[in-house]
Amino acid sequence: ENYLRHAITRDELELYYQPQISIESKQVNGVEAVLRWNHPEHGIVMPDQIIPLAEETGLILELGNWILNKACQQVSQWNQEEIKLPKIAVNLSSIQFNQGNLVDQVEDALESSGLAASHLELELTESIIMKDADGTIKMLEALKEKGISLSVDDFGTGYSSLSYLQTFDVDCVKIDRSFIARLTEDPRAEAIVGAVLSMAEALHV
Repeated sequence: ENYLRHAITRDELELYYQPQISIESKQVNGVEAVLRWNHPEHGIVMPDQIIPLAEETGLILELGNWILNKACQQVSQWNQEEIKLPKIAVNLSSIQFNQGNLVDQVEDALESSGLAASHLELELTESIIMKDADGTIKMLEALKEKGISLSVDDFGTGYSSLSYLQTFDVDCVKIDRSFIARLTEDPRAEAIVGAVLSMAEALHV
């Protein structure tokens, strides 16, 4: 916990950028920002170890804002250098999403970096979306009004009800990797992925 509190100021955190590739065009149509921590004793620490600790200690707000700003700055710089990327995807934790000034923080990150809102995609989990339906609708509408894209991460592992896809205006669903990992060896996983793809196509997400 002490190390994490000083990781930002000590410049120990890094963002890696995982490419998102279109199956149809074979072109990179975006990247997802993923966090890495160069720990002075333990080496590279992965997000599944960092994020729970940050949420438990209350550091997730500072950390999440750092990730958002860093990602926007990097993609804006790439675009200026003619490395054109249509979008950057950034994950949000439930604590970030439920803070009162999320929209202001997003606006500040876009303004300070010079990145257009249309280049930013925020990723939320199903549990975040379903926690407070009324509050979620207002927050999503406020973000969408700014021109920001929204996606549902880890789709298929949270709430069994799909009714929220009728209620919330999301642009993308990301099938959970547990299904993708078994895609070639488990007919049930293949069936689930196929069904989600058909549904997403019909819903234009």
